[in-house]
Parts: sequence; C-alpha cells; structure tokens
Amino acid sequence: MKRIGVLTSGGDAPGMNAAIRAVVRGGIHYGMEVIGIHKGYNGLINGDYEIMSARSVSDILHRGGTILQTARCLEFKEQPGIKKAVRMAKDIKLEGLVVIGGDGSFKGARDLSAAGLPTVGIPGTIDNDIACTDYTIGFDTALNTARDAIDKIRDTAHSHERCSVVEVMGRDAGYIAAYVAMACGAEVAIVPEENFDFERDIIMPIKEGKMRGKKQNLIIVAEGVGGSVEMAKAIQKETGIETRATILGHIQRGGSPTVTDRIIASQMGVHAVELLANGVGNRIVAKQKDKIVDYDIMEGLNMEKKMGNEILNLSKILSM
Repeated sequence: MKRIGVLTSGGDAPGMNAAIRAVVRGGIHYGMEVIGIHKGYNGLINGDYEIMSARSVSDILHRGGTILQTARCLEFKEQPGIKKAVRMAKDIKLEGLVVIGGDGSFKGARDLSAAGLPTVGIPGTIDNDIACTDYTIGFDTALNTARDAIDKIRDTAHSHERCSVVEVMGRDAGYIAAYVAMACGAEVAIVPEENFDFERDIIMPIKEGKMRGKKQNLIIVAEGVGGSVEMAKAIQKETGIETRATILGHIQRGGSPTVTDRIIASQMGVHAVELLANGVGNRIVAKQKDKIVDYDIMEGLNMEKKMGNEILNLSKILSM
C-alpha cells in the first residue's frame, strides 16, 4: 500500500495522539503517504482530511485528546453511509485505513473491510472493555487521574470523619472502579458486572469499620451503576455518618498520557501500519500477555470480556 488513512472515532482517550503519531511516522518509514481524517467517520464521509508529515505529529506525544478530533456518526451505521465513505476513500486514493477507537468504531472498521477498504482497528478507550485485548489505550491514564482526585477527596474526608461516595467512568464495565478502589483503599467498589446489596455490601462494612475506629470511608461507584447522590443520602441516613458524593466525570478522559499509554499506543500504531504494509486488513490490534498481536475483527468483536472478582475480593480483604 502506498496511501493509508488514520482516524479516531467514538470517545477520546489519552494516548490516541501517540497512536496517531506512530501510524504517521510508521507509515512514512514504510514508504507510505498517510492521510489524517478529521472527526472520525464523519470526516471520511465528507472528505475532511489532510496529508500528514513527520512534522505534523511533532509535539503531540504528551497531549491528551486527539489532534484529529473525534465524533459519533449516525449516518455511518447505515449501508448508504458506508458506501459513501468507501466512495470517498476511492476518490482520495486510500488503499487502507487505521481506526483508533472502541467496539462501535470496530464495527465500522469491519463494514469498511467488507466493502473493500482494508481496515485495522487500534483499541482506544479508557474503559478497558474490549474483549480481545488485555489493555486499551487510555486506561492507565484514566486510573491515575481518578486516583489523584480520590486521594485528595480522602484527605478532606479524613479531616471531617466523612464517608465519600465517588463515581468514576465506566458505563458498561467496572474496570476503572475496581482498580482505583484497590489503589485508593476503598471499602467497596460497585460495578455493573455484579449485583450488590445495599445493606450487606455498603452499610455493614461502614458500620464494622466505625466500630474498629475508622475515621473515614470510601465507596467507589461505576458510572453504569450510578445513583451516587442518592446513595450518599441513604448512607448518611442509615449510619449517621456525614456523607458526600462526588462525580469525577470527564476529567478522566483528559490529561497527558502516562508512559504506559504512550508506549502501548506507539507499539499498536506501528503494528497496524505493518499489517497494512503487508496488504492485511480486517484486523484488531491487541495486547496479550505483554505481546502485541492481532485478531480478525469478527473474532475480536465476538469475544466476551468478563472481569474477574479477584481485584474486588482483594480490595475487601485489605479495606478492614
């Protein structure tokens, strides 16, 4: 292939710029011209693009977000939108495409590959919820952002002997909640993957901790469970402990990516380029057991990722 494109789709994640940089410079290394497509699949449909150079991706490795911007594209979910995107790709002489995003973005990549445009997906989402990979770009940065905020909340909670209910991102997956609960010493992590009993899982641990002399309590709630404000009110009513709710929200998507995210994004970006350089499309790049590998898109999308309860159980053991 002599001309490939790269776009970011869906929610942004720290490390996407590192992946863009790797695709552009990796492509140039392999003798390709690389086209940066703006605003995801919308940009592909509407021909919103620029020719990238090694210098156009200078000074972006440390930046959060995505310099190509991202958007959700309802038009692309229908066949007419896909056909329009493929026609535009032919018009601008694209021979292959790299898509950085999550499951929804990969469904689009699958459809493009089926329509004749070889496409490779790179997993970029803070939720770490793509089944075929152990790790998704942005997860480590989001964890560190949440950890930093929660550590500050704990300081003031200790001063006032409060209980803090902190809601972190994770609509369908509780990886952020489970990992920061462990890292921050939370009493409880409430995640979408597990049913919870309010009295057993929240009230009893708080009361038992109070009897042991604990000065503050921390409950981590995943966004997909929600109800943090109501939960805080109920905890205060049941325990008599002053309780506050904090929703961290989109600060977890921003910020300078960690070393882990920069390195893995760079590795995945170059691997995607090498697949296209060999004429291989319809793949998802993944990290498995410290190795960068790739899967057929359909195989990757059909996998199920189940969060084990080891982290949650360990958090309960250590929170006494």
